[in-house]
Amino acid sequence: MSALLDLVRPDLRDFFGYSSARKTGSTGSIWLNANESAWRNPADLGFGANRYPDPQPAALRERLAALYGVRAAQVLVGRGSDEAIDLLVRALCRPGQDPVVIAPPVFGMYAVSARLQGAPVREVPLRDGEAGFGLDLDAVADKAVASGAKLVFLCSPANPTGQAVPAADLLALARRLAGRCLLVVDEAYGEYSDQPSMASWISEQPNLAVLRTLSKAHALAAARIGCLLAAPELVEVLRNCQAPYPLPSPCVQLALDGLSDAALAQTRSRVLTVRAERERLRHELEACAGIRRVYASQGNYLLVRFSDAEAVFQRLLAAGVVVRDMRASPQLGDALRISIGSPAENDALLAALQAGRAAA
Repeated sequence: MSALLDLVRPDLRDFFGYSSARKTGSTGSIWLNANESAWRNPADLGFGANRYPDPQPAALRERLAALYGVRAAQVLVGRGSDEAIDLLVRALCRPGQDPVVIAPPVFGMYAVSARLQGAPVREVPLRDGEAGFGLDLDAVADKAVASGAKLVFLCSPANPTGQAVPAADLLALARRLAGRCLLVVDEAYGEYSDQPSMASWISEQPNLAVLRTLSKAHALAAARIGCLLAAPELVEVLRNCQAPYPLPSPCVQLALDGLSDAALAQTRSRVLTVRAERERLRHELEACAGIRRVYASQGNYLLVRFSDAEAVFQRLLAAGVVVRDMRASPQLGDALRISIGSPAENDALLAALQAGRAAA
């Protein structure tokens, strides 16, 4: 057994999960093995929805592998990256025994999945300095080793704080944790970042895994398609822990169409627009009264501190502009997170802020 599989819960190392009708990979023309209807629903628009879908569609795995520069065997596709987070915690962490390390303020699903599993959560808080929020990676490694953690989740670019961690630093952390812990780098906003993906290092460093999603830059949030990029042996373990049919056929087809060459070209163009709008909006916001700080960001959002966040939040709602209230998060009691919209939407945000200042 590989050192990586030593991180998997002992009771799941030889667990094969539910053997669904499609998992066997059988082929044929008359399907009488899954108790499905032989007829399509009258509303079926050609998806063949009367038949259960492939649990891990080969065409989608291959397309994602090409997109992220890995092998298809290193791709686990699921219902957004949220499912992969949940699968990792359930497969590696024994309730009450194996901790998860996170760096708050950060995306909340790491802690939610850990709590649902009964896995202890160990925190290494981000530090807010002149250059923005930063992470002490030595402290992360020390915390993971001292606590016996099985998982470290790091978000880069970080949500909601916006900073990215240099690839060399992440690789050094993975090497330090080798044989002890799986380092999971969440690259949900990677398309907007200057930092390279960590995916190319997975083969060399098998205790490194990467989360990606089609929900952000690829504009497929409603399709709920995300993936984990990891060592093939870990992918296989997680497949055995996954629900039998996680990917609806219409969503798979939408994802394949959304990853065509033409669609990818348009996505790249839109990413450039978002990056330009992110910097324009940052400079415009810095000039607004009542704003304490606008953090530089490598994602498609800005974290902003206000002198009166509640008043601004309500003012924007009254103008029909919805932003994310971050005040319940640690260290962010005066902050709102603002997604980068279209140029017209960003102008509307700025107009609402200016109107509020004029009224005051």
